[in-house]
Amino acid sequence: MAADASFTLAYVPGVTPDKWVRKWQERVPGVPLHLVQVPAAGADGMVREREADAVLLRLPIDKTGLHAIPLYTETTVVVTPKDHVVTAADEVGPADLADEILLHPHDDTLEWEQPPGRPAIERPATTADAIQLVAAGVGLLVVPQSLARLHHRKDLTYRPLAEVPQSGVALSWLEDETTDLMEQFIGIVRGRTVNSTRGRQHEQAPAKRKKTERDGKKPAARKSAAKPRPGPRAPNGKRGKPRRR
Repeated sequence: MAADASFTLAYVPGVTPDKWVRKWQERVPGVPLHLVQVPAAGADGMVREREADAVLLRLPIDKTGLHAIPLYTETTVVVTPKDHVVTAADEVGPADLADEILLHPHDDTLEWEQPPGRPAIERPATTADAIQLVAAGVGLLVVPQSLARLHHRKDLTYRPLAEVPQSGVALSWLEDETTDLMEQFIGIVRGRTVNSTRGRQHEQAPAKRKKTERDGKKPAARKSAAKPRPGPRAPNGKRGKPRRR
């Protein structure tokens, strides 16, 4: 491995690569891992333009020319003021938001056919902007749970939202650039152990052979114990001892 080798990992807001970075430092201590946070929109461009070796992003994306390993699916939540009526339930559905104004920022990664609620007059530019509007009482916001945690405020809370699209997080990199370092990181995010063989089957070792077979000799046939031959019968019908010669 080259002395100046390094690995650059891009990631979108809300994704936390810390545990994988720690594993990398344990397994590949001689290769620095550089982290770069990037906006969710166009995150795949980081690897397409070779500005990063890999990127942790949210699906869906255009997978042309890319590998994308799904890692996990996030819970979708609705962000509301703490005193909003929605907070009375442990979980809500689209019907519970039918009369609410729902903010739909331009960097939203949820794949909607039709967002619930009533649309706001204008779409916020970013999720961070939409959070500010929720705090101001303008409307509610539907996001992956990690983004609700990332933009946590004391005056806001969130509830799980059922029966709506969910965000999938994936590891993506260029199809033609699966380097040894890339294989190392894939193994880390997939939970492979240090001694893993990357999914290859070990050839089974031949059964232990006998020493004579290892030496190229055939095992000698076992000789059965010879039984003493009976002696001649005496005139009285009894067998006598065999004569000496």
